[in-house]
Amino acid sequence: MKRCLFLFLLVALLASAQEPAKPRVVEITAKRFEFAPNVVTLHRGEAVTIRLNAIDHAHGLLVKPLGIDLDADRGSPDEITITPAAAGSFPAICDHYCGMGHGNMKMTFVVQ
Repeated sequence: MKRCLFLFLLVALLASAQEPAKPRVVEITAKRFEFAPNVVTLHRGEAVTIRLNAIDHAHGLLVKPLGIDLDADRGSPDEITITPAAAGSFPAICDHYCGMGHGNMKMTFVVQ
């Protein structure tokens, strides 16, 4: 009888276990001289997938403190899943030269 009760409780526990939540996906679009959105807010300790889509030609997204280093080509997005550990404001740049306005192609990640 005790064994049946134990097995019943074990099955009930396994059935009630929830599947871990999938990371939130943040889509970032890169095109000549701009990222959209240009500010992304993340939450410390929350897993998030950063997906970079290039519209016109190859672009990169580099945020060293968050471990983000993506390279996307037109039609070939790149992504990474991160879990930010520290709060703060982190500048991001395109690390693929895309023309005279390339130096102004910046965005910010804010981790709360």
